[in-house]
Amino acid sequence: MSTETLVQKKRNGYRLDGFSHEEVGDDHLYTGLETPMKPNAFVLSDEDKKEKISALFSEIMDVMGLDLTDDSLKGTPDRVAKMYIEEIFSGLNPANKPKVALFDNKYQYNQMLVEKDITFYSNCEHHFVPIIGKAHVAYISSGKVIGLSKLNRIVQYYAKRPQVQERLTNQIANELKDILQTEDVAVIIDAKHLCVSSRGIKDDTSATVTSYYGGQFNHPSKINELLNYINNK
Repeated sequence: MSTETLVQKKRNGYRLDGFSHEEVGDDHLYTGLETPMKPNAFVLSDEDKKEKISALFSEIMDVMGLDLTDDSLKGTPDRVAKMYIEEIFSGLNPANKPKVALFDNKYQYNQMLVEKDITFYSNCEHHFVPIIGKAHVAYISSGKVIGLSKLNRIVQYYAKRPQVQERLTNQIANELKDILQTEDVAVIIDAKHLCVSSRGIKDDTSATVTSYYGGQFNHPSKINELLNYINNK
């Protein structure tokens, strides 16, 4: 069954129990713009979460038959827990959202600003394996500008959570629109999914491209201008 049909069933309130987890995952289904979170997601402190993850990951390693008394393995559960909370999934916690200051566009620069080739590492929410890619971000000032490094930080914040590339693209775009108070925002993401290259179909050559064009970027001339900037090495 196609992704479109699955999504439509979800929107119409149908349950998806008749489909295997593999079918839903491989169809790249996602159910909304917001990352799915429990209402009580932040009741536990980060330290409590790391303690619980370490204990649970120890169980996973034990079930797989690994010897947790080995000097190389006995610290792995703690390392994984710390990595999950403090690094690769730190974007789940709103407390880690980058603080962005706006500045007046004193130079009266009214053309597009493009920050290209922003390298990011995310994780597929269907298999928890890496997504590795580059994001290209552009906007046209409505009177305010932000520091270039903040564009990178916004990309990294939304990438550091279990993700679907389509959602990641839209989350970055919506955040920029909210901050800059303009619809004139564009986001293009070009990424390799290890859930495709290292498992399943094992296609190591394909990449996935997603895009968001808002406001003036919906005009073909602006899209072509943006693509020329991105492709200009």
